[in-house]
Amino acid sequence: MFYSEFELPKLIIKGKRIKVPIVQGGMGVGVSLYPLASAVAKEGGLGIVSSACLDRLVSKRTGKKYNSYEAAYEEVSLAKSEGGYAGINIMGALVRDYNDSVRGALDAGADAIISGAGLPLTLPAIQSPKDTALIPIVSSARALEIICKKWEKLGYRPDAVVLEGPLAGGHLGFKIDQMDIEANKLENLLPHVKDVAKKYGDFPVIVAGGIYTHDDILRFIKMGADGVQMGTRFLATEESSASDEYKQAVVNAKQEDIIVAYDPGSPCGMPFRVIRQSPMYVSALRKLRDPKCDKGYVLLKDKEGKFTICPAKESNNHHFCICNGLLSSAGYNRDKEEPLYTVGINASRIDSIVSVKVLMEELTGKLSVAAA
Repeated sequence: MFYSEFELPKLIIKGKRIKVPIVQGGMGVGVSLYPLASAVAKEGGLGIVSSACLDRLVSKRTGKKYNSYEAAYEEVSLAKSEGGYAGINIMGALVRDYNDSVRGALDAGADAIISGAGLPLTLPAIQSPKDTALIPIVSSARALEIICKKWEKLGYRPDAVVLEGPLAGGHLGFKIDQMDIEANKLENLLPHVKDVAKKYGDFPVIVAGGIYTHDDILRFIKMGADGVQMGTRFLATEESSASDEYKQAVVNAKQEDIIVAYDPGSPCGMPFRVIRQSPMYVSALRKLRDPKCDKGYVLLKDKEGKFTICPAKESNNHHFCICNGLLSSAGYNRDKEEPLYTVGINASRIDSIVSVKVLMEELTGKLSVAAA
């Protein structure tokens, strides 16, 4: 199918006709909250909140104690309250709160649950999704094949998939020595993932990582993608809940400032793209921070089945405390914690903070970059 210079197709997922094939990335911690997701939904895209540390963020905002279920329910409900389509991103690495976040989002009527940072193999089994689309994030056709086979045994198939390449922000689904391999470029991964999607029902494929302009979106649509997911562009918007310092760090960032942190890196063990001047990352490099883990969102179970294990809790030689760093970058406990700024590869191209409306007009081809 041919698309004109400005035309973008609708993105149809589980019967939902999303006017603009743009999924706003679920940026955690605390960047993608309901103000951003709602604004994107109103402009015709799929707005996404992030479940990461959501209980603390909603509790602070409201002055009332929320657990993970209640926070997911509240944030999704608010994101959907002014119309359009909105859902939630729930990281598989957040093992302790994963199931409760899923249930809260489903009960709130989320239009989609997007899940990555590990393979969400049990997602369909947690609770009947009803009208909510279940969308895994993968970085390879092999990963999607594994998910499809597992979900088939549970009587479900993905309603769509997000294919995330190595140019994305935050946690990356590639080993550090796989980042620059030609075969792992997004455009080279897409055909293989499309083949798997067709094999299991021909569900939509949404591409992510390094997509910045309207022309980028059109290029991937013409290559066979059904939609795109974009994070960094929405990070630097007025409606984003990132702190003013975080947004300014993005505006100030040069290309050489954007790096993949690995050692020291995230306690999740995956490469993690950040701005190298992030105060917490600088401290981690210089071994200035004592080991600390008082939030516990990425804790794993010990031999007794209790959530006690986190590499950043034991030593700061190879890891930084991602919970505290990202909470600080969203304005939580900024007076006590150093922030950690995560971005996609193209963050250096951003030179101003704009509204979601202006950004969506640019991305859909209604507004030239010069005019924006």
